[in-house]
Amino acid sequence: MRELTIEDIDDLAAGATLLGTGGGGDPYVGKLLVKQAIADHGPAELVEPDDLPEEGRVLTTAIIGAPTVILEKIPAGTEFRAGIGALAAYLGEDPVALMSIEVGGVNTLVPIATAVELGLPIIDADGMRRAFPQIEMTVFTLHGLMAAPLSIADDKGNMCVFEATTNQKAEALARAAVVELGMATSISCYPMTVGDVRRAGIGGSITYCTEVGRRLAQIKQGAEGAWQELLDYTDAALVFSGKVIDIDRRTIEGFARGTVVLEHLEDATRTMRVEIQNENLIAFEEGKAVVTVPDLLCLLDYESADPMTTESLAYGQRLNVLAMPCAPEWHRDGMLELVGPRAFGYDIDYVDFRGHR
Repeated sequence: MRELTIEDIDDLAAGATLLGTGGGGDPYVGKLLVKQAIADHGPAELVEPDDLPEEGRVLTTAIIGAPTVILEKIPAGTEFRAGIGALAAYLGEDPVALMSIEVGGVNTLVPIATAVELGLPIIDADGMRRAFPQIEMTVFTLHGLMAAPLSIADDKGNMCVFEATTNQKAEALARAAVVELGMATSISCYPMTVGDVRRAGIGGSITYCTEVGRRLAQIKQGAEGAWQELLDYTDAALVFSGKVIDIDRRTIEGFARGTVVLEHLEDATRTMRVEIQNENLIAFEEGKAVVTVPDLLCLLDYESADPMTTESLAYGQRLNVLAMPCAPEWHRDGMLELVGPRAFGYDIDYVDFRGHR
């Protein structure tokens, strides 16, 4: 067990935003929520599954919806506690800890703030070590764990708990509720035991985010060799540096979808197209896929190295494009069917960017 203090949050948020591949929500509000919670209640208690009873109940919480909506529909904070409470009441069992379901700017931070407010520890693990737009897109699905029963709650007191026969059906039902409740709500899904987390989760995610964030801070401070240190630590590759020359972004069916086109900073004949569904999914250079899900496709400001969320992208920005391998826990039977390019409607094969360095 170790403590997360206010001093850890900026690095944690920066790393989570980078690994969120453009999704997982803007970190600004998340940082405010978790810093206020720690100021009011004390540091967060970060634990490993081995620190908890095997059969103890673990619940998750996150924002579900379109990231573009979250910019204007600021969470109140009460909806996360309400969703946890509703699901715990339905299960007839209080949680021994909370956990992030994904890594992302706000969705890594919200569970920490909620855990602190409820007096619970937060487990150093998650279900993606990146962000994905749909509920079923977790390593827990690959292990046969169910997303439902799950709860949806908004900031006005509307709430529902429902069962689903598959994780894909849970996504469809939850998305319909989210659209009805204003395109951004809290969700608590994948109610697991500690043993489930130990067996199926991606361990060390919060620690990993913090370490990535510290390396980003070194880049911002101009430390010698900091860029290479980040690339080495994450096994990443710089695949493009360009200026945004076209952007198309729309919010539809509970998702932020769009396309961003970059023109290379040194060779104007080269362009890269990035396809978005809440997260950056696939990068094409001259019509050829060079980075594909489930690997991470991350956009950073060319000057400041600030990770860019999809809703913050704008015409004229100068960006570095990084590719990172997905967490090794993803490499199980069914990975590409669940989170490969065809799972998002692209009729292309998975491309290992490491073969194109």
